[in-house]
Amino acid sequence: MPGSGFGEWVAAFEAERERREWIADPEWEHGVELPAVVARSLQKFQVGENGDGANLRAKADLAGDAAYSAAVRLFIDEERNHARLLAELLGAAGVPLLDGHWSDGVFVRVRRLLGLRTELMVLMVAELVAVEYYRSVRDGLADPLAREVTDRILRDEQRHIPFHVQRLHQGFGELAPSARPFAHLGWLLLALGGALFVAVDHGPALHAVRASRGRFLLAVVRHARAVGARMAARGGRTAAQALPE
Repeated sequence: MPGSGFGEWVAAFEAERERREWIADPEWEHGVELPAVVARSLQKFQVGENGDGANLRAKADLAGDAAYSAAVRLFIDEERNHARLLAELLGAAGVPLLDGHWSDGVFVRVRRLLGLRTELMVLMVAELVAVEYYRSVRDGLADPLAREVTDRILRDEQRHIPFHVQRLHQGFGELAPSARPFAHLGWLLLALGGALFVAVDHGPALHAVRASRGRFLLAVVRHARAVGARMAARGGRTAAQALPE
């Protein structure tokens, strides 16, 4: 798919990988103090970040765009680095990792139901949730190590959103015009459902960092509406603009 624009994403992901290799890891030896409810919440997020991405890679390969496939692999590498950072953070707090969690199992099953477009829509919900979650944890904790780690992950997640928007914009464009309103409605319902689940399941952690469930939910829904408008927009490159912070 020449001229699809994903070659630029490959370059951006590679530049970020080089930057990660150049900067030092956080100073884990300083240790970290985490409220118990935040530690339990981060354990679940660590499980969610730790997938191997095999299913997404296979679907990206079937899309027939070599640049997109390469960018997806670099995206997966960043997600796995998030899992590593969270594992180190939890280790510095003396908190064990989880072998798995039922909520992650449900998430994986849902996103594998259909093709690439469905998988990316579910992943996009996870990215929007992650942006608000890591922002809340970063801003609500006083511990410098916890703030540094969540800020690093937050910045990556913010970059991932326009990456997925660009591919979903193409996917929406492949639908029949009559099907697009239903796809857009499906996206909004999916985002609302994901945000509601996290607001409830991680509510104690949000409360501990002085972020209410309602405020979290509204922020995710607001971003979901902006993302939905860009996925359904006419034209090309403007669909991949970053969300407002």
